[in-house]
Amino acid sequence: MPSSEPPASRPSPSQPEAIAADLVGLLHENAPADAFAARLASIEALPDGLRNKHGLIELARMAMSLRHRLEQHEERERGMLAVIESAQDLAGRLDLPELLRAIVVRARRLLRAHVCWLTIYDEQADEFKVVVADGAISEPIGRMTAQRNRGVAGVVMTTRMPFSTPHYLQDARFEHDPVLDDIFRAEGVSAMVGAPLIRDDQVIGLLFVADRYHRTHTALNISILSTLATHAAVAITNAKAFADTQSALDTANQARAELERHAHDVQGAIEAHERLTSLLARGATLSELCQSIAGLLQGSVLVLDETHHVTARADPDGHRSPAADAYAPHGPHNAAFTQALRESRRAGRSTIAYESHGEQCRVIAVIGGGGVLGSVLLFRQKALSDTSIRTFERSSSVIGIVLLSQERMEESRHRDVSALLQTLISPRQGEPALARHRAERHGLDISQPMVLILLDPGQPEAGFLARRARAALAMPGVVLDEVDGMLAAACGAARAPALRDALGEFARRELGGGHFGVLSRAVYSAAEMPLIYASLRRALPVAARLGMRGRIVEQNEMALYSVLFETQDRSGLDRFMASTIGPLAAQDARRGSELTATLLAYLDNKQNATLTAAAIGIHVNTVRQRLASIEGLIGKWQDPARALEIHMALRLWRIDA
Repeated sequence: MPSSEPPASRPSPSQPEAIAADLVGLLHENAPADAFAARLASIEALPDGLRNKHGLIELARMAMSLRHRLEQHEERERGMLAVIESAQDLAGRLDLPELLRAIVVRARRLLRAHVCWLTIYDEQADEFKVVVADGAISEPIGRMTAQRNRGVAGVVMTTRMPFSTPHYLQDARFEHDPVLDDIFRAEGVSAMVGAPLIRDDQVIGLLFVADRYHRTHTALNISILSTLATHAAVAITNAKAFADTQSALDTANQARAELERHAHDVQGAIEAHERLTSLLARGATLSELCQSIAGLLQGSVLVLDETHHVTARADPDGHRSPAADAYAPHGPHNAAFTQALRESRRAGRSTIAYESHGEQCRVIAVIGGGGVLGSVLLFRQKALSDTSIRTFERSSSVIGIVLLSQERMEESRHRDVSALLQTLISPRQGEPALARHRAERHGLDISQPMVLILLDPGQPEAGFLARRARAALAMPGVVLDEVDGMLAAACGAARAPALRDALGEFARRELGGGHFGVLSRAVYSAAEMPLIYASLRRALPVAARLGMRGRIVEQNEMALYSVLFETQDRSGLDRFMASTIGPLAAQDARRGSELTATLLAYLDNKQNATLTAAAIGIHVNTVRQRLASIEGLIGKWQDPARALEIHMALRLWRIDA
């Protein structure tokens, strides 16, 4: 390269002193190597006879050598500075991607290369993947992957030593990867140097620099690249160690937090157990226990009997559960509930039965006294912790104790009620004072008028139905129990309408209308009860033959028919009614007339047309016209014997209507 000085300012080459000064000046100016080569060429071109020509040539060569050494020193200095900066980055930066990018940028700048990239070995994919690239023109450089047995990566992986090639695409010392060759060809890469990132004698990555022209790197350049690669390996190792440490710290923190949560849950379980035990010790009711459990577990609690009917309920802080509201004994989730309850009985633990309205239903069977007393359901949106599950399961034991106590109290009360009813309806009633004292314990005054209801449930579970009826009705002054497969209930005459309605509603709800029953007239002495019971027993089969299911009729309506038809079946009653008032009923059904009702009103009103017209709200002439139509259908009926039969048939028709 020619000097920047103007030719006039240069010393004359014929003057040795001037030539030496010129060479010193070039060194002082840090002139390029081309300037020294030009000076050497000009000295060699001097005449051979020039004094000390050979010495001047040697002087020029010494100046060139000195300039080369200075350049090497500068290069080493730059390398040392780069290494120091890289070491400082290792000490001062914690962000691994940022640190690796700094190393790549520094390597490219220091080696004056066109492209530099760093890869990390992926053990699962068994290949090297580029994580940082600098100076690339084409985008694929940053997404390259290299097989461990191909290209420069394969050589470095095998030897664990740096490897350089002045012309990558034409180098036959390794197996080429066609994909990488296409990428390098598009990028214009020619020369390449790769250095390994080694950790624990394993190659974990590669650091590459590449140029777009033929180039041979010096040993110093390769050494600097290797040092930077070592720094990158240290950075990756430190990052992994930091990540492992952070992970261990996070794990320790999680374990500590879990331990704290567990300790908190255990403390909560202890407090819950103490609270439930305290409630049990002071004789808390089932409702109070359920309310406490609902508050502890923040969920709605249902207690069911053995037929899956709700006997108690509690909600946390008054927040009702939609899923608990939707529960029904034989609802859409009955199969899942039954299976979960069966599993709970087998395992002795609670289990999740189903989900409804975004809530889980957890169920546990309540065992006591050698049998199943019922079950407890908990409805919650969030899943319970293990400790809370244990609390729920312990609470079922407490509920079992209460249910067992209630059952035994109920059994004791039931035995007393049963003995009282048996005493009242038995022909040999025993000591009246004892019966009166026993009745008073249940709020029944047998010295006052009483009534008796008999109800045939139409199924063999009258005993269980009696227990449910006592729990559902809970009416003061009423004694109710199963007697001879039927429900029997006695109360004061003033309570008769209320008991009839309540018992009828209960029977319709529980039995679906398959029952039939009879309400006695009022009796004024306990001594009349056996006869009343016998009369009601005779009336029940007649009510069944008349098809009067789903109703509780009064004894006065059934008394005559009980005597006359207690040996008749339904077909016999139908023949009797058809032979007496059949044409009237058929005419009414065909034309919508009211001949049957008019004749019954006429007979009930002592065959007085005026009273009949007033009773049914029609004109007296209309009554006479209807009576004429009736006579035309069934003939003369005014004979007393025939009138009695027809009147009786009409009464049966009215009961059966």
